[in-house]
Amino acid sequence: MPALNPWLALPDGGPSPVLARRLRAAHESLVTQVPGDAPAVGHVRSVVWDSWRRSQDSGVDPDGTAPPVDLLDDDLLSYRAAHPLAAVMPVIRRLLVADAEVDRMIVAVTDAAGRMLWVEGDARLRDRAAGMHFVEGASWGEDVAGTNAPGTALALDHAVQIYGGEHFRRPVQPWSCSAAPVHDPNTGALLGAIDVTGGDHVASPHVLTLVRATAAAAEAELRWLSRHHPAPVGPRPAAVRLEVLGRDRARLTTSTTVQELSLRHSELLVLLAEAAARGEGRTAEQLAAECHDGAAATVTVRAELSRLRRLVGGDVVGSRPYRLLGPVRTDVEEVRAQLTRGAPAAALDRYRGPLLPGSRAPGVRVARARLADDLRGAVLAAGRPDLLLRYSERPEAAEDLAVWQACLALLPPGGRRNAAAAQVQRLRAGVRAAARR
Repeated sequence: MPALNPWLALPDGGPSPVLARRLRAAHESLVTQVPGDAPAVGHVRSVVWDSWRRSQDSGVDPDGTAPPVDLLDDDLLSYRAAHPLAAVMPVIRRLLVADAEVDRMIVAVTDAAGRMLWVEGDARLRDRAAGMHFVEGASWGEDVAGTNAPGTALALDHAVQIYGGEHFRRPVQPWSCSAAPVHDPNTGALLGAIDVTGGDHVASPHVLTLVRATAAAAEAELRWLSRHHPAPVGPRPAAVRLEVLGRDRARLTTSTTVQELSLRHSELLVLLAEAAARGEGRTAEQLAAECHDGAAATVTVRAELSRLRRLVGGDVVGSRPYRLLGPVRTDVEEVRAQLTRGAPAAALDRYRGPLLPGSRAPGVRVARARLADDLRGAVLAAGRPDLLLRYSERPEAAEDLAVWQACLALLPPGGRRNAAAAQVQRLRAGVRAAARR
């Protein structure tokens, strides 16, 4: 018998209740696994099983909140207008979107990090999918949203289908999807992915063939455009995004590449972004003081900056003084923007964790503490029980007496208020014990 294609979810073309039950059992076995026990792999494809493991390792909660919406309004419009796939959207719409309503499908196009840039197709399905943040501007990278066709296609750089219970996050399991990556035909750089999402029928083999053909047509169109309509000569603003929250190493996304930076390069870009937010640059001496405790040789920092500029490009980092050239969006600034707007819930949605938590650079520690304090203060000032409960689940709130006292004051009688009371009692006892020592 010929070997089955591991990238196909339903090689026989139709859904199977037996397969659905086996997937649920295997998923439950994995997410409830006791350390030391071997989960039941069952009939899970190796492509899916490996993705589940990566999702776990990335800290994705199978029952957690929906993926964050990173880009909104003008920020989304300007970012995707500068993206190379904007030029091939007419091709994608002609091949996929035109019949999406009849075929009961959603068509999504992402950037290389899994961020949704266009979500089109069946209006009723899009309304349903919005409840799980399957919307333009949302981040569906595998490390954020768990196993899903566009995120996993980007992680593996290969077309793939994900059927129902193969999704890592339970809220997404009623859906199926097929996705294929799209590359720059001249450089081979990963640009993003084309995805079709809908019911079980979307996991049939012919849909993956259609999506792969559309990706190939998009690449052919990009090749034709590059030959017949070359990019204008001269500097162009870079569409750059820097993600550092809850990450030990920054992820830098441009319109053509995604890079994970070293810790030192991550620290330098954070410090330059902090300076840029104030309309400033930095000398090598200033960066040396902000990167190192005690005296540090500026020649070392200059060498690191030289390597950083070669890595990310001279159109991103300038010199004399060292500074960011053009707009560089950071997830830090997105959280601050929501706090400035008086929207602590949206800020909490975007706050994935401390800023470069593994960094000991003095300047980074200051920025990390300032952002954490601003978010904590906004949550406390809002006086909303739902926000306090969400914030109390964060590791930094576990020993925060003020947060638990606010929960105790605002929660209605019941299990959660009882848990808050117990936590307050424990923390107060610790304070009294410390005072006696």
